[in-house]
Amino acid sequence: MAEALFDMSAMDRPRILILGGTTEARQLAERLAADSGYDAVISLAGRTADPRPQPLPTRVGGFGGAEGLAAFLKAENVALLIDATHPFAARISHNAAAAAEATGTPIFALRRPAWELEHGDRWTRVDSVAEAVSALGGAPRRVFLAIGRQEAFHFEKAPHHKYVVRSVDPVTPPLALPDVTAILACGPFAEADEIDLFKEHGINIVVAKNSGGTATYGKIAAARKLGIEVIMVERHKPADVPSVGDCDEALERIHQRLSPVKDRGV
Repeated sequence: MAEALFDMSAMDRPRILILGGTTEARQLAERLAADSGYDAVISLAGRTADPRPQPLPTRVGGFGGAEGLAAFLKAENVALLIDATHPFAARISHNAAAAAEATGTPIFALRRPAWELEHGDRWTRVDSVAEAVSALGGAPRRVFLAIGRQEAFHFEKAPHHKYVVRSVDPVTPPLALPDVTAILACGPFAEADEIDLFKEHGINIVVAKNSGGTATYGKIAAARKLGIEVIMVERHKPADVPSVGDCDEALERIHQRLSPVKDRGV
């Protein structure tokens, strides 16, 4: 039998399920962990081998699609679902929206705003990682890949470039490329450090996803400072649910939706 994550002794507290994996999800979890008026749990997809400990009871692994998530919401009597997954985790976001609709569970998304083009940026916008490979062109280049490990295999189609690939966990299987340097690291990454990294490896083009936020923006600022081109993979249309942009807005939305125990005088 699976371990109970929600507090079974406090059925009067509104139950909140956070679909996490982002800095903003962790920030929200920290705030809710300090609030005795709610019973909150955070769920991680399990794609990171050694995730940081979370401030809330944590569930790891998939639910089994929209139907599995709907069954969980119903069985656990979840009062509010918060989608605070990565902006590029489109499948889980759409599953969350479908599960919430099927069960009548209130939902909102905590989505950090996308990065915007600034003066001095040299962006080539593409709609997918596969398009980013083509955008590199035929002339050999020194490429910094900051797209995560799951889609790095696409660049095996362009073996004439030299690659520096940064990811939290190793790319598996290793990329079948003649010249690739792997860097294992977890943000945040400072602009000055990114400048040093690009200079050290002679980087002349960056491939990045438009994740937004501050933790990984250093590479974008560094590219601007050094005049390096960025191939920017843009986000797809998000699931059609209400959204907020930061933790403070999320807390305000929670308080609007749910009345915590302490407000009810219990």
